[in-house]
Amino acid sequence: MVTFSKDQCIIISGESGAGKTESAHLIVQHLTFLGKANNRALREKILQVNPLVEAFGNACTAINDNSSRFGKYLEMMFTPTGAVMGAKISEYLLEKSRVIKQAVGEKNFHIFYYIYAGLFHQKKLSEYRLPEKKPPRYIDNETGRVMQDIITKDSYRRQFEAIQHCFRIIGFTDEEVHSVYRILAGILNTGNIEFAAISSQHQTDKSEVPNPEALDNAAALLSIGSEELQEALTSHCVVTRGETIVRTNTVDKAADVRDAMSKALYGRLFSWIVNRINTLLQPDKNICNADSGMNVGILDIFGFENFTRNSFEQLCINIANEQIQFYFNQHIFALEQMEYQNEGIDATTVVYEDNRPLLDMFLQKPMGLLSLLDEESRFPQATDLTLVDKFEDNLRYKYFWRPKGVELCFGIQHYAGKVLYDACGFLEKNRDTLPADIVVVLRTSENKLLQQLFSSPLTKTGNLAQARARVTAASRSLPPQLSAGRLKVDTMEMMRHPEETTNMKRQTVASYFRYSLMDLLSKMVVGQPHFVRCIKPNDDREALKFSHERVLVQLRYTGILETVKIRQKGYSHRILFEEFVKRYYYLAFKVHETPLGSRENCIAILEKSKLDNWILGKTKVFLKYYHIEHLNLFLREVIGRVVVMQAYIKGWLGARRYKKVKEKRENSALAIQSAWRGYEARRKYKEIRNRRTDAAIHIQAAFRGYIVRKNYTRLKSSIGYAADLEPVSSCSAPNFGCEDHWQQTDNAASPAERDCLDKQTQKDSDKSPTSQFQLKHLLQPKDSQSVSQSHSVADHRFISPLGSHKKQDRKHNRT
Repeated sequence: MVTFSKDQCIIISGESGAGKTESAHLIVQHLTFLGKANNRALREKILQVNPLVEAFGNACTAINDNSSRFGKYLEMMFTPTGAVMGAKISEYLLEKSRVIKQAVGEKNFHIFYYIYAGLFHQKKLSEYRLPEKKPPRYIDNETGRVMQDIITKDSYRRQFEAIQHCFRIIGFTDEEVHSVYRILAGILNTGNIEFAAISSQHQTDKSEVPNPEALDNAAALLSIGSEELQEALTSHCVVTRGETIVRTNTVDKAADVRDAMSKALYGRLFSWIVNRINTLLQPDKNICNADSGMNVGILDIFGFENFTRNSFEQLCINIANEQIQFYFNQHIFALEQMEYQNEGIDATTVVYEDNRPLLDMFLQKPMGLLSLLDEESRFPQATDLTLVDKFEDNLRYKYFWRPKGVELCFGIQHYAGKVLYDACGFLEKNRDTLPADIVVVLRTSENKLLQQLFSSPLTKTGNLAQARARVTAASRSLPPQLSAGRLKVDTMEMMRHPEETTNMKRQTVASYFRYSLMDLLSKMVVGQPHFVRCIKPNDDREALKFSHERVLVQLRYTGILETVKIRQKGYSHRILFEEFVKRYYYLAFKVHETPLGSRENCIAILEKSKLDNWILGKTKVFLKYYHIEHLNLFLREVIGRVVVMQAYIKGWLGARRYKKVKEKRENSALAIQSAWRGYEARRKYKEIRNRRTDAAIHIQAAFRGYIVRKNYTRLKSSIGYAADLEPVSSCSAPNFGCEDHWQQTDNAASPAERDCLDKQTQKDSDKSPTSQFQLKHLLQPKDSQSVSQSHSVADHRFISPLGSHKKQDRKHNRT
């Protein structure tokens, strides 16, 4: 897919029980692993899709415990680089009739048993109005062991938990899951509704519901009125020339309406689940555009079936397998041999069994089997016997025969063998009529999911449309016999709603089947097909048992033996010149060269590879099945050598870059360390300098305070000593410069010293008004020697205050 940028298609086919579903699981797991994306949740969702869909679409049959009862086409979407980005499911031809009736030895769809067992163990059966002792009629069988299996088998409970896990992982809300469970429980309760005939004066074919318990339970679970539901089951409206006529249903007719309602509920619910899964798994537009991506389609469809009693369902299944077998023959044999002729290749023609005439007998118009079935279904008086007679009169083929002595049987010679079909119920199953009154009642439900199921239209394949239809007033209106409170009803509404809700005159199961085959083929032919043939080893469903005769029969009718012959004699790989050169030019040309996609370049590549038995056509290279393996091996070796060379060169470049980066990192580390050390040194120096400055300031402040206190103490001592020596007198003595000396001392002192002295002087003056006179008188020296000494002391104090103090103290002591 990534190499050639082309969609791929994997077609899994084989008999029922051959292992197609398990093969599809393995392929999905493998593709999911190869296409790993960053979104892990998306991968988990894709892996949970198959278990969820199979719980609703698979059932136990006589030959397979997990038989697919529908066709499934899973499209995995990838980006151009191969990363998974989304998925989409297309479902075809669900066997809805299994909901209401199963053959002997078979069971209903798995989900009914899973939900019953899960609700039983959770003790929620009463919430969903399901009985605990007697199983509902739709899942009961002839053995009478259904409830015992539901209660005792632990596998059912584990499967129910797994289904709940799938719902949660994929993205369903709790409200949606609850609505799904209520609809499933409503279907089981609907099957328990029984009818009885009543007679009156004017009517003898009227029916009623004698036991309203099941009716009330179903109506409550479906969120509709029980009276409206009963009226819709026991009567129907007919619009003729603008008038509405109400007709009663017989007991058989009412039972058919009940079963048709159950089948419609389950079929539309299954389609809604598939559509919801597609919505939750659609690609994210922010990651990649869906148009630019590529798809890998995986077809897992019901296998060829041949039971003891084969009905309409087996006919449709086997026709679908005939179509797949025809597509296989066309691609493997017819188209390949036609290509040999167009390219001028002389190849041996392989004879194979072509089933095209048989397929024409089924699908051609207007005389094909399905066309005759639709034509007979349009006649109200037609019966299954008239249908078989019409088949016998118009199908003049060797593949059709009618056994003698059995009226309602006919045989078909399929590609896989002869199958005898029982035509009983063919017409009714093909009509699959759903009365309009039932649709109208279900549209009035308070359950939003149920409203959506019966408001959205059906596609040509019979599935629920993806887009939701708008619920009009006419579609939500009740018929007159169901509307108790209405006195007047719009005639246009009543004329419109039967046409909106049912269109069985144009659409039958056969027509849905025909469109489904067309849609399926249109999807398969887009991609490059890959066929997976599943061979059933034995019919006993035993492991490690190989039946040679049984396997040989399958190999013959599937065309495997002819495929082996055409692979031996023919050329399985046919590649255009341009694509061949583009892919393998490494083998013969240099990497920087861009050779053209010519015949000569193809020959050069093939000769360089030393291959034989190849042929060149007009536009393509024809190779044997083993040539591609050899070419891919050679290409892998060349690319491996290139990768080794690149690895060495990248390693050398990486080592050199690492060495440069390492040196740069070391230099950067040194630069960072140097810058940090310089910063740390400057920071510490600044701290030390600030600390020293603060210390000097503290020392200066302390020392100046000490000086001031010392001077003050000395001054005070001097004043007291002079007063003791001489009494104070009022005579004037000559001034020996004492005032000048104190002025010098006062000017030389610091502002703090001057303030201290001024304050002390002010105190002394306050104590004695004559202090100034006494100070002058006391400080007058008695001789010139003392005056000179005072001058010398003052001068010496300015030079060295501490020394001057010590000298003065010694002089005073001498005195």
